[in-house]
Amino acid sequence: MEDAGESYGVARGKTMKAPDFDKSDYFGAADLRVCQSVFDIVASEAGVEPTSEEGERIAAILVQLYRQGVKEPDSLRIMVEAARGINRPRAA
Repeated sequence: MEDAGESYGVARGKTMKAPDFDKSDYFGAADLRVCQSVFDIVASEAGVEPTSEEGERIAAILVQLYRQGVKEPDSLRIMVEAARGINRPRAA
């Protein structure tokens, strides 16, 4: 009978190394707060239901931009709106 540890590619007496996670893939609580607040503003002002297909597209673009290094909320909002063709009313 084969040792359970060896069947998973870990030799007897050896320990498995924890996977290395790229820090850019990690979203902490502060990251989620920024993304959620921008998402809420964009969805609300565009009249988009957050759980709709369009809401999911907005969220995906937002997360992608954030992971690419766009961390400033106003910049995120502007870029998401531009990507989805959402026009904000201009202030008088």
